[in-house]
Parts: sequence; structure tokens; C-alpha cells
Amino acid sequence: MLRYDFEDSLGYWVFSVAHLMTRAMNDELGKLGITYRQWEVLCWLSYMGEITQSELADQMRIEAPTLVGVIDRMERDGWIVRETDPSDRRKKIIRATEKVEPMWEQMVDCAKSVRAKALRDVPPEDVQKVKSTLTVIRGNLLSELPGHNIPAEPVGQKQASETR
Repeated sequence: MLRYDFEDSLGYWVFSVAHLMTRAMNDELGKLGITYRQWEVLCWLSYMGEITQSELADQMRIEAPTLVGVIDRMERDGWIVRETDPSDRRKKIIRATEKVEPMWEQMVDCAKSVRAKALRDVPPEDVQKVKSTLTVIRGNLLSELPGHNIPAEPVGQKQASETR
């Protein structure tokens, strides 16, 4: 019989919680007609502005063919436009459409609602410790990747720490 003590595995807990957070986000965002993966695309566009399809796949840490299906559905539903890069016709630039603007705050509220549910009864200092620990773990793992271009700090973390 195969044996492994999953409950002692940090990876098990991280993946389990990530799965549940994604599921909760899909439930909340589904009310607005969007999936968590599509929300993630919009978040990166909000953070970086327009971005090429390949850069977006890198940032989301998914394979380009997986992203194509997400982008196709978002373009069909009017959330984004995909245009040829004038400086390199092989590249496609992704931009959010005007459809996103009136819905954006509702989407953000969905994320805040899931966050509040997840962090209920968790002291703020524990949340900060988890973030700090995961930042170190993320940096350790990223340093092992050849040519990684993803910041070790989570998106928005650097700006927040600079304003303190």
C-alpha cells in the first residue's frame, strides 16, 4: 500500500486552500458571468496595462495554449480585445474593454468577500506571518527556475511596503 502523510505536507495545505479559494471565487464571480481564471486575466491587465499574450501566460504561470481558450472566451464575451502588436506581427496584445469598467468594483467586492470569509477568526498578525513565509518560499522556488522573470514579492506588495 502507498503511504504518505499528506497532513504534514505544506504543499498539501497550500494546494488544498488554493483549490478552495479558487472554488469560492468561481462561485462569487459566476454571479457576474466571469470565472476566476478570467478575473485573473483582468487583474493582470489592471496591474500591467496592456500586455502580450505570451507575457500574460508567463505572469499567470500557465501554458500559452491553456490561456488561448480563456482569452478566446473573454474576447467572445466582450471582456477583452486582442490586437496584433504593430512592432511585431507575431505578438498579440491583450486589452480590457469598456465592458469591464462598470463591473470592476463588483468583481473586486467578490474577491474581498471571499477574502473576508477565508480570514474570519484569523488574527491580522498571523495573516502577515503567512504572507511573509510564503514570500520566502516563493523566492526560494523561483530562484531555482532558469531565467525566471516573476517578482518574488506578490503583486502590489512592493508598493504597499514602500508606502509604510
